[in-house]
Amino acid sequence: MQERILTGIKPTGLAHIGNYFGAIKPAIELSHNDNYNCLYFIANYHALTTIKTKEDMENYSYNIACTWLACGLDPNKVIFYKQSDVPEIFEFNWILCNLTPKGLMNRAHAYKACVEKNELNNIDRDIGVNMGLYNYPILMASDILLFDTNLVPVGNDQMQHVEIARDIAIAFNDRYGKTLVLPQGVTQKETSTLVGLDGRKMSKSYGNTIQLFSDEKTLQKTINKIVTDSRLPNEPKDTDNAICKLYKLFANESDYQNFEQQLLKGLGWGEAKKQLFIVANEYIKPMREKYDYYIMHKDEVNNILKQGAEKAREIASVNLAKIKKLIGVL
Repeated sequence: MQERILTGIKPTGLAHIGNYFGAIKPAIELSHNDNYNCLYFIANYHALTTIKTKEDMENYSYNIACTWLACGLDPNKVIFYKQSDVPEIFEFNWILCNLTPKGLMNRAHAYKACVEKNELNNIDRDIGVNMGLYNYPILMASDILLFDTNLVPVGNDQMQHVEIARDIAIAFNDRYGKTLVLPQGVTQKETSTLVGLDGRKMSKSYGNTIQLFSDEKTLQKTINKIVTDSRLPNEPKDTDNAICKLYKLFANESDYQNFEQQLLKGLGWGEAKKQLFIVANEYIKPMREKYDYYIMHKDEVNNILKQGAEKAREIASVNLAKIKKLIGVL
């Protein structure tokens, strides 16, 4: 029996290399495993916590769809949809709101971080906190639980949301009988934290990312910004650095070992960055070409998302009807 995997992708900006290796590539690899039934969705309602304009919402949502398709997502192997096209999720969200204790939401990381920041600045603890931010974990639980999800690939910072979904499911099952599947969060250990230009975790908030589908000239300029130490050409280099960590992602093991040996023998940082650009560009180029195609064929992309939403609603409507009958509103 197949296990169901569900992943949500927030459309809050252009994808970078960290997004690809940390989330997109592992998710697509899982979709090729016949043991799994995969649902991948664009979490545009979740993105309302940060996106404030119509233009950004439309552009980023479309861009994310093109990115995943370009990276190899096969809509014939997965159910790929926009969250906003499945209204059953939001009806289920209200049901779960009435099962979720406020104390559970008080412990959510994003809410706590905002409150703690306000307290440090000696301002009202709820400044900048709207109900979308506060109830965010309940909507995420709705995304997960409505589809009988077994496994949820997440970063370490999102694991709490899966645990909250489990807590809510347990509360529902205790009240109405064992109905909701208890999900498990899974992380990719090797790529859970990807290094950025400055050696820290690659993140938009740090401004240290390498955009996935920038043109070749921009890609090379970005790689040239990677921070290195002051060791001169011909001096042996420490291979525990951002260039090596990024090179390893794009190269096979043999090529990486050769690159590492060159650094140990004194390869200059400038030449090392050049070699990193070459291997990264060769890896990305076929995907970039597909991305450019999808960007220019909006009707095709929208049709893929529409068909995916229809498949998602077939599952959601059956499960929601069962839930509504259990709680006495159907």
